[in-house]
Amino acid sequence: MSTLNLGIVAHVDAGKTSLTERLLFAAGVIDEIGRVDDGNTQTDTLALERQRGITIKSAVVSFAVGGLTVNLIDTPGHPDFIAEVERTLAVLDGAVLVISAVEGVQAQTRVLMRALRRLGLATLIFVNKIDRAGARDQRVLAEIREKLTPEIVSMGSVQGPGTRRAVFSPYGAGDAAFTARLADVLADHDDAFLAAYLDDETAISYDQVRAGLAAAVRRGCVHPVFYGSAVTGAGVGPLTGGLREFLPAAAGNADGPVAGVIFKVERGPAGEKIAYARMFSGTVRTRDQLWFGGDRKGRVTAISVFERGPAAPRACISAGQIGKLWGLGAIRIGDTLRIGGTVGPGQAAAPGRHFAPPSLETVVVPAHPADRGALRAALGQLAEQDPLINVRQDDARQEIFVSLYGEVQKEVIQATLAADFGIDAGFRETTTICIERPAGVGTAAEFMGEPTNPFRATVGLRIVPAQAGSGVRFRLGIERGALPPAFQKAVEETVHQTLREGLRGWHVTDAAVTLTHSGFTPPPPSGWSKWSSSAGDFRNLTPLVLMSALRQAGTRVYEPVHRFVLEAPADTAWSVLPALARLGAVPDPPLTQGSLLTVSGDIPAAQVHELTQQLPALTHGAGVLDATFGYYRLARDPAHSKRRALG
Repeated sequence: MSTLNLGIVAHVDAGKTSLTERLLFAAGVIDEIGRVDDGNTQTDTLALERQRGITIKSAVVSFAVGGLTVNLIDTPGHPDFIAEVERTLAVLDGAVLVISAVEGVQAQTRVLMRALRRLGLATLIFVNKIDRAGARDQRVLAEIREKLTPEIVSMGSVQGPGTRRAVFSPYGAGDAAFTARLADVLADHDDAFLAAYLDDETAISYDQVRAGLAAAVRRGCVHPVFYGSAVTGAGVGPLTGGLREFLPAAAGNADGPVAGVIFKVERGPAGEKIAYARMFSGTVRTRDQLWFGGDRKGRVTAISVFERGPAAPRACISAGQIGKLWGLGAIRIGDTLRIGGTVGPGQAAAPGRHFAPPSLETVVVPAHPADRGALRAALGQLAEQDPLINVRQDDARQEIFVSLYGEVQKEVIQATLAADFGIDAGFRETTTICIERPAGVGTAAEFMGEPTNPFRATVGLRIVPAQAGSGVRFRLGIERGALPPAFQKAVEETVHQTLREGLRGWHVTDAAVTLTHSGFTPPPPSGWSKWSSSAGDFRNLTPLVLMSALRQAGTRVYEPVHRFVLEAPADTAWSVLPALARLGAVPDPPLTQGSLLTVSGDIPAAQVHELTQQLPALTHGAGVLDATFGYYRLARDPAHSKRRALG
């Protein structure tokens, strides 16, 4: 049986989880459809999810359609939990983007579609809630074409939109206009089809056109649009058929070298770590020893594989499948799997960055000082499940920081600490996460034997600015083999650790650090002695040299911003423009064309959510905001300069 690993993605409240319930019911996996408001759905299993009526963690459930096993991953729609969506993208064969027929294309819809298109992921679009009052099937189709992509094909028509009797009727072979539209779309994406079509369009059969559409969808070029209602079941049958016809089944050789990726980590009832793995190649069996994340390893003690519902215990997991692995205590999200020295196909890559990083930060404070150690341990476990909360501790001030996407995420962390760990904690005011970049070139060196160097090591480093978004790169400027690998590794790891806090207290990034000088005292022939160099000497000396070089280079502080485009009725300019100013936006000159006002510019990332909340009132519900995270703006220096530097 072939397998399809499918993601359901959408803006919050578009109906993802309800659609998941309807698909499971139609496939016979469940006997009764759960409701998000009642807290009894299959994928929202956390107590907080049931209480709040939103998806917080991605969840996997499986069902069969004919000869196809579908592993369906329900993802959060709230932007505060976009990291869950990002990790899921690495394991998908295809996706369904859900859009509400009432609200239409929303801010998060645009963000998701950009990521899906960038990945070239085969994607179907499902316009949900056609039975709800205010449903607008044709207007939503126009919004999709205008705001998401013109590469779409409507797969049918809606009768009775906005009523409980609304139905979706698929187009078929007898609809000549539909066949002609399909042929026109395919002609734009398939030169061979275009040549045959121009030669004799009457010789092209409906089946050929349909097969061509399937091929284009699998390449991520075209997106079929289905309509329906997860509540009434209208249109869900044609959508299910579309999963089989248009989305590619998982590829991979079960007998090949082991290659898989970890996209989720959770803790079991006894505190044991459970890793969710997507296998791209090979087979992993119970008792196999796996290597991951470089030099970490562990032995698999148990396996569960998703098949027709929740995961079931199995002796092995093979290429194309998704399952849970026990026994890998050192495993982390994003780790790739291998056995011994074998490396599987390149598609088993760690999850990439498709969305903006967290741009907010807060200090977590235990209500009882005696809970400080337990709080640090609990936050460490939460960071296993969501590495982007980036727990860090300031030992000098005895403060624990976490990174955030928004205030809802903060509330969820607080509730989780109380419910799962019994820790009452509060938060200081949320602040913006800035970064530092080198302003120039800096060099420094410390040599063995000099009075200023108490360590048995020589380290010289040069730091220079690098391309925006490149992170920190470590290079060797010494002859290969001049420094033992253990000492070289100690320098490299310490460089990354040291740059977590720069001259202004922020993470230093977009820098290239080169090791320019090295030296050590080798052990005598009889073995190591107290006069020999150790890795500890290099770990202790490297921060001193690096910070000296960084002070020479200097740093600039950059604040995260979003590039925004706001469209609203022209007569709302009097309310929109002052609001942008209050939120710290730097707008370009506004443009007015007829009754439409368009304002573009930059806005601090921390204010995007507030602008989104205010927009309906500012624009009588007609405003549309598209904001894209892409660079940093120079934060105000101590002199409160208004200079700006773009990355």
